Amino acid sequence: MIGRTALLMLVMSLIGCGGGGPSESAGHGDDAKTLRIAVIPKGTTHDYWKSVHAGARQAAAELGDVEIIWNGPDDEKDKGGQIRIVDSFVAQHVDGICLAPIDRDALVAVVKRAKKRGIPTVIFDSALSDLTDIVSYVATDNHHGGVVAGERLAEVLGGKGGVILLRYQAGSESTEQRERGFLDVMKKHPGIKILSESQRVDSDTQKALSVSEGLLYDNRDAVNGVFTVCEPNNKGMLQALKNRKMLGKVKFVGFDPDPLSVEALRKKQMDGIVLQNPVRMGYLAVKAMVAHLRGEKVDKRIPTGETLATPDNMDDPKIHQLLFPKQLD
Repeated sequence: MIGRTALLMLVMSLIGCGGGGPSESAGHGDDAKTLRIAVIPKGTTHDYWKSVHAGARQAAAELGDVEIIWNGPDDEKDKGGQIRIVDSFVAQHVDGICLAPIDRDALVAVVKRAKKRGIPTVIFDSALSDLTDIVSYVATDNHHGGVVAGERLAEVLGGKGGVILLRYQAGSESTEQRERGFLDVMKKHPGIKILSESQRVDSDTQKALSVSEGLLYDNRDAVNGVFTVCEPNNKGMLQALKNRKMLGKVKFVGFDPDPLSVEALRKKQMDGIVLQNPVRMGYLAVKAMVAHLRGEKVDKRIPTGETLATPDNMDDPKIHQLLFPKQLD
């Protein structure tokens, strides 16, 4: 038979096990589990993705009970590697995946596999050709970004001249939309001649330099303006223009900032940079996934905005913040 003192101690211990004290998982009660969210960018080396990482980490810190697992391929053309990373996270049974797909078609199947295993996916930055099996798509309106770039280049050219478009790799939905938006604007300006629109470069800056130098050499005095659709292309074209002593003479609009491009904008060697908000993109992608996992309604499409920086407005506080977004290594 249990004595009165022993019985009292047993009751008190059961009350203690029942909860009521502060939880180790801050913010969502005693029974809240830590959500493990895999965030998979197209690559990990460029400044843009470091800013996406910063936004994802910021969201996790604010939400509480959220762990970000960041992993992506080193090479942005390694779609096979990205597929393996997604499959690995599915095998680990993370709670959710936020994915920036390298290829709009190749990553569809792996997202379907994740869904069948009960793991939802938020797509960010660049869309899939089939968005049926995703929670939400968080991204810039890239077609509109291309339109903004085209309008800026047409403006600084005075509506006439020869123009080069340096494309990114095929299958990247985001950059293809930028290219399409840019060309849509060019069609409205009969005084502008497209000298080249077929050359593509992947994420290799040295390859962008080589291709850019070839384009500038082939077109020589005919080229009056260029548009590059992403960070590595900006860098390659900048160096090519410098090498050929055309920097500042050829009108130049790029997409996404990096220190070299911002410096060129300051010196009026670039005429515009279309800015995304990568910190906000990473932030909203993680927020959308956690909201979904917690049973909240999430919009199917979440825009993150696009803005044009020029030499005249680059010191505006809002523009400056987008030119120098936070980064995580």
